[in-house]
Amino acid sequence: MAPWTEWVPLISADPPPSPGVYLARQGEGGPVVYVGVGAGPRKGGGLRGRLRRYTSGKALASGLGEGIFDRALADREWLSERLAEVESGRSMRAVQ
Repeated sequence: MAPWTEWVPLISADPPPSPGVYLARQGEGGPVVYVGVGAGPRKGGGLRGRLRRYTSGKALASGLGEGIFDRALADREWLSERLAEVESGRSMRAVQ
């Protein structure tokens, strides 16, 4: 079995190119919200490529991106903040 790595923020994750499983959690010490599998080196960069897509906002409608957005849409406070931004003319793009 492969060794476990330490938890790191998604934005600074640097996974090995080998196959493996990754877990995403909500904040430091929070619950696991997504489990993904990296197949190793392949077209698209394997797990590194997949994590790069997540952190760039290009994977909003698949895997982790979809799970995060589903949680956001169920969060009244988050939705209220986004609505206030739109009403004040400060709306952002999804990748932001």
